[in-house]
Amino acid sequence: MKILYIVPLALMLSCCSAVKNQSTDTSQIDTQLLKDVEVLSSDAYQGRKTGTKGAEMARAYIRERFLKLGLKSYPQHVNYAQEFNFRSRNGETVNGTNLIGYIPGKGTNVIVVSAHYDHLGVVKDEVFNGADDNASGTASLLKIAAYFAKNKPNNTIIFASFDAEEMGLQGAKAFVANPPLNINTIAIDLNMDMIGHSDKNELYVCGTYKYPELKKYIVNNNPKINVLLGHDDPKLGHDDWTNQSDQGAFNAKNIPFLYFGVEDHKDYHKATDEYATITKEFFSHAANAVLEVVKNVDKQTVLQQSLKDKMIMKN
Repeated sequence: MKILYIVPLALMLSCCSAVKNQSTDTSQIDTQLLKDVEVLSSDAYQGRKTGTKGAEMARAYIRERFLKLGLKSYPQHVNYAQEFNFRSRNGETVNGTNLIGYIPGKGTNVIVVSAHYDHLGVVKDEVFNGADDNASGTASLLKIAAYFAKNKPNNTIIFASFDAEEMGLQGAKAFVANPPLNINTIAIDLNMDMIGHSDKNELYVCGTYKYPELKKYIVNNNPKINVLLGHDDPKLGHDDWTNQSDQGAFNAKNIPFLYFGVEDHKDYHKATDEYATITKEFFSHAANAVLEVVKNVDKQTVLQQSLKDKMIMKN
């Protein structure tokens, strides 16, 4: 049996949130959120594998959304593009492209909100659409950007849509190796990878074991979703998710992080991870839960004299 820590306010959550096969309340679902997932995980995008036409199409879609939202592009990133290359496992040079947009804040510290847009491509003539992995995180990133485009943040927020996560977190590694600003100004990374598919209505948060000060930002008052801590706490006997996604590259630079994701499910890394298998009501609630955490973090104008500096002193 798994032992889970539940966010304090989540102790009040209704038991109905764990019931499978709930009817979908379409009135509570964000239609733009679902549209973004549906488009990015369609067959036309051919699984968005790094270096393919499908990945290029995904970038064009995300770039257009960035433009419409009014995100700014750093001077060194023409049209939001941060290009990089790396060696694949078979020794070939692979070219990747991150999309980096930002909304300037009132202070000097920086929050990074991240999600990778790449997936596995076409495998044995089957399209691996990657609706949950990670069109869901990308769509949520766009939702959060839309909120802060209308509500100026206290801290500058970078919205990083990373490439080549499936090939070893390569996009995130390229970003922290060559950030568009002083890396010491980055106070935290809030990363999403697979937040769109859960029959149990459970969203996990990793990062509070190493950075316990972050627990206070994770507050959930929605009785239709459980927000659970613990996947980086060795005392709970779970696999450590610290390096499971792009937050691992930030952690390697001692930048605090929170990672939002679901447990592996039957469609994980399979051709069946498609729009039809997204649990839509859960996904909408999960995206809102992440947005609330980002808002809570941003309420600290100077992030407590930089979360990074404060918490590194404890380690």
